[in-house]
Amino acid sequence: MVIEAADQEDYERLWPDLIPAFHGLCLVRHDGEWLMGHLDKDGSVLCWASYGPELAKAIHSL
Repeated sequence: MVIEAADQEDYERLWPDLIPAFHGLCLVRHDGEWLMGHLDKDGSVLCWASYGPELAKAIHSL
């Protein structure tokens, strides 16, 4: 599990507690915050956006 950090060349590893997936896209809950990402073929997730603590807001962003 990784998140792309805009100000870094490397990735930061996350330890999420919940990952609902929707046809290749997924939401990742890490430290109470929902992140959007996509599932890679190897099972890893690359996240590119944060939608805060509200699940409804994150779902509407799909």
